[in-house]
Amino acid sequence: MRIFVAGATGAVGQHLVPALVGAGHQVTATTRSAAKATGLERMGATPVIVDGLDRAAVLMAVKTAEPDVIMHQMTSLASLHGVRDFRRFDATFAATNELRTRGTDYLLEAAQAAGVKRFIAQSYIGWNNARTGDLVKSEADPLDPDPLPATTQTMAAIRHVEDVVPRAGGIVLRYGSFYGPGASVAMLEAVRKRQMPIVGGGAGVWSFTEISDAASAAVAAITNGAPGVYNIVDDDPAPVSEWLPYLAERLGAKRPMRVPAWLGRLVAGEVIVAQMTQVRGSSNAKARRELGWAPAYPSWRDGFPIWAKSA
Repeated sequence: MRIFVAGATGAVGQHLVPALVGAGHQVTATTRSAAKATGLERMGATPVIVDGLDRAAVLMAVKTAEPDVIMHQMTSLASLHGVRDFRRFDATFAATNELRTRGTDYLLEAAQAAGVKRFIAQSYIGWNNARTGDLVKSEADPLDPDPLPATTQTMAAIRHVEDVVPRAGGIVLRYGSFYGPGASVAMLEAVRKRQMPIVGGGAGVWSFTEISDAASAAVAAITNGAPGVYNIVDDDPAPVSEWLPYLAERLGAKRPMRVPAWLGRLVAGEVIVAQMTQVRGSSNAKARRELGWAPAYPSWRDGFPIWAKSA
């Protein structure tokens, strides 16, 4: 098929484009950077330099490519270079929020105009789960009805993707916390330097997604699954108190420090404390059942050692 990958040089795109080309698809891959276009060409894709927030350029790029499938993998996370101010959460993710709102709308408009058969978009699941009730949530569970004030705009952007894409007949892939070669390097450095402590009891439950598993889920969604939202996470949701010491051990670092919640709130802010103490994990049962997808790394215990060696 002809597949249009928007945001092809991000963490997922670097694994997704070669997988699509290797499967025999004809791939048009977008980037905002002329310097990155050569890399896409080496992967076997046709690069197109386009800003996802330039409506006219997006419409023209899709019209020219005549794709059967559009994959929306656009974020601006790479531009943060690992530096994220969680006290100013919405400001930090403002560019990505624009890509999740206006960028999504422009791609959907282009898809409709070009008669695209399949639309697949990236989303996220983790801190935006409701922080009450079951420790592991499914797609049937609502997102946090009372998000922390610092996250309201980012939550609204995620809700937008998860509303408009399925209504247009598309699929939304909710990725968990990324790890793996080329992903979340800043976290590894923080753990090495003991700058990522366990806050409170470390009861916050995280769901992880190894980066190549994220790409394989997008490939599966080309032909499988009804319109809707799917959690793309591993099989092993786990509390911070369990996975963080394991990651430190794999890195050969000292065990993470422990700090009380009040100190974490003072030093790092409410969002970090919630992630460490309150967040809920997610189930991948629907993706396994309806997309025919299964993670190659069923647990972070399988993937963290490889990640640590790659860094």
